Amino acid sequence: MSNQNLGAVPFDLADHLQTPEEMALYLDVCIAASNGDAAFIAKALGDIARAQGMSRVARDAGLSRKSRCKALSGEGNPDFATLLKVVRALGLRLHASAA
Repeated sequence: MSNQNLGAVPFDLADHLQTPEEMALYLDVCIAASNGDAAFIAKALGDIARAQGMSRVARDAGLSRKSRCKALSGEGNPDFATLLKVVRALGLRLHASAA
């Protein structure tokens, strides 16, 4: 018997981020787990953007399709200004607290 699982749907985290509170909690957890890796945080923002509708988020953040793919793929090294635009377009806020 084959190990191939026919008909299985790949897991997509974006399908499970339903509320703004879930999205904010997910981003907080990813920031804490990132160990300073901006690409990891950008990938988390990409997950949230897919949950909300990537086209709308990119439009609201003022990103072209190419910029959006590069910034939120987890493969690039997005600048902080781009990440802040995306956070704002997602309706989220970053904040700091004492460690």
